[in-house]
Amino acid sequence: MKKRFGIMDLGSMLEASRERFGSNITMIYEGKAYSYEDLDRVVNALANHFLASRIVKGDKVALLLPNCPEFVIAYFAAVKIGAVAVTLNVMSTSHELLHLLNDCEAKCLITEDILAGKYEAIRDQLPLNPELITTKGPERACLFWDLVKRGNPSLDRAEMNPDDPAVIIYTAGLTGEPLGAVLTHKNLLSQSTLVRDLYQSTERDRSLAVIPLFHSFGAAVNMLAALRVGAGIVLMDRFSVEAILKSIEQDKVTYIAAVPRLFLALAMSPDVGHYDTRSLSFCITGGSAMPPEYIPMFEQKFPVILREGYGLTEASPVCACHRRGEAHKPGSIGVAIPGAEIKIVDEDGREVSRNSEGELIVRGDNVMKGYYRDEAATAQVIKNGWLHTGDLAKMDEDGFIFLTGRKKRMIITSGYNVYPREVERVLEMHPAVTKARVVAKQDLMRGEVVKALVVKDPDAGGDEKSIMRHCRSYLSSYKLPRELEFVEELAD
Repeated sequence: MKKRFGIMDLGSMLEASRERFGSNITMIYEGKAYSYEDLDRVVNALANHFLASRIVKGDKVALLLPNCPEFVIAYFAAVKIGAVAVTLNVMSTSHELLHLLNDCEAKCLITEDILAGKYEAIRDQLPLNPELITTKGPERACLFWDLVKRGNPSLDRAEMNPDDPAVIIYTAGLTGEPLGAVLTHKNLLSQSTLVRDLYQSTERDRSLAVIPLFHSFGAAVNMLAALRVGAGIVLMDRFSVEAILKSIEQDKVTYIAAVPRLFLALAMSPDVGHYDTRSLSFCITGGSAMPPEYIPMFEQKFPVILREGYGLTEASPVCACHRRGEAHKPGSIGVAIPGAEIKIVDEDGREVSRNSEGELIVRGDNVMKGYYRDEAATAQVIKNGWLHTGDLAKMDEDGFIFLTGRKKRMIITSGYNVYPREVERVLEMHPAVTKARVVAKQDLMRGEVVKALVVKDPDAGGDEKSIMRHCRSYLSSYKLPRELEFVEELAD
């Protein structure tokens, strides 16, 4: 007989939704629908394979997957047995994967067949030699679906502590090496209720998961928040305005949570009137700043509210948000979410007066456990229980927060964090580069893009093409310089 413990972890959350909403559609992908009963059954089957492979509580299962059913299945199969899902960016190069897989000590990697070559190129350099499980997509013969079909659909889930690690998400580090933010079951459960509590979502809603689920924003708002209330997730792994509009019409999408780039593209599209978008109820933007003047443009084309929020991976990620039906202040990121406290402090950690600039710090159930295997880096950002975000902000008399800048060197491009030092290190590995400086360049669609200032060695060969080719071997595409400028010197 199965034990019952209530919703104390992500596995029990999924089981509770299966019991309440069993026949509801939970996922739609390429026209195929899955019910909550279907999802829980295949999750259990894969979880039993993990157990048979001696993957136990605390072990790491790495997911290198786009938005597809396999991501959701593998994510929950891992957390149901107390393992930790490590969600990796599909744009990662083999060079980046070598560090990530070694650092998290992955015992298994699940990825698409077409991405497996990145792993094979570094397999001999991975001491743990993680098991590789590949997929070619639903309904296609491959190892992933063979394991699912052969697996036992019943699982005797053990009790877990809410403070147990559930997920590791790598985020840019100040030193140039990515750091693994460890998010607990409690962290992520606190995020799973946000769309229900702030936007009144129900089992009748359908979320369009177009931003990556390996990103903390995508996973929390488009996946966990939907599954918590019995809603559906429309999975999309390719970004195009036409595909989004078509999905809203065909799949009756009711909400979209995404980065500003997506909403800007929709607002500027001349094709909106060709599709029936009346199902859409609300939209949430986050990941980077949304130009305030474009919100009315979007709301004129789509008769729904578009509200801004703010977060960071280390906070699971949402810290502040505008509410549905409450005051909206354009240019603001809203107010602190339920269960979280936000303060604006000076260099000595003292709270500043209203409308004064300082660093935004946050405390609550959403704050991560710490960086994986890096106590020193954790101590730099979590002090006396408060997460120091490195973002500068002001808070007005009503508690609304306005971002004003950054305390740390960081570039946010299309919702992804890029620390300049990582890109500079790669540039300086090229034999023709003596010194490099990476800066942010403003960009309407992406918020910011990476620009590199490079001092060349006059005695070495190499031009812009060879330097960019070198960068592509080491860096994910979003980290690549969009502009490269040669200069005579760089000040220290």
